[in-house]
Amino acid sequence: HDDGIPIHVYVDETRPRNQGASLTCWELGKHGVAHTLVCDNTGGHLMQHGLVDLVITGADRVLATGDVCNKIGTYLKALAAKDNGVPMYVALPSSTFDWVKKDGVAEIPIELRDAREVKYIQGLLEKKGCEGTGEGEVVEVLLCPVSSQAANYAFDVTPARLVTGLVTERGVCKAEESAVRALFPEKPR
Repeated sequence: HDDGIPIHVYVDETRPRNQGASLTCWELGKHGVAHTLVCDNTGGHLMQHGLVDLVITGADRVLATGDVCNKIGTYLKALAAKDNGVPMYVALPSSTFDWVKKDGVAEIPIELRDAREVKYIQGLLEKKGCEGTGEGEVVEVLLCPVSSQAANYAFDVTPARLVTGLVTERGVCKAEESAVRALFPEKPR
């Protein structure tokens, strides 16, 4: 974008906290990057129809073996990307690497957060007559029957075999232990 390359970003809403809808869309808009907000489960459809050239996510933890722990739903995007021949990259600072664990699925504990985050959604209730202006108050709305149970798994693990590469401050490497360690030879083995 800054170099004049035309890009368009499809932004997942990122339920249940909606960081994509609020934060990512805001950041892209402020930077002048063309973007479209989509429901979390839209990525596979977009990939099937050739509308996605590249998937890029962040990460909360990446093992030196290349397994990636990130916001819930990342694994499904990686599966869709692999199935549709779309490269998937993970951008991370080196402080995100875990140099000890070897198997992300088996060894990374997945946090189960408050179910209320899934059952309710927060948004702007616009003032009558002011639609489209952003004026109003932030409210919380129940999305399901009161009696429904909800599970709120915060993260999932994407196996290294589904990740094309890792983008770090030292460069890009394959999501394989030998490649990661070649970029960070000083780290413990």
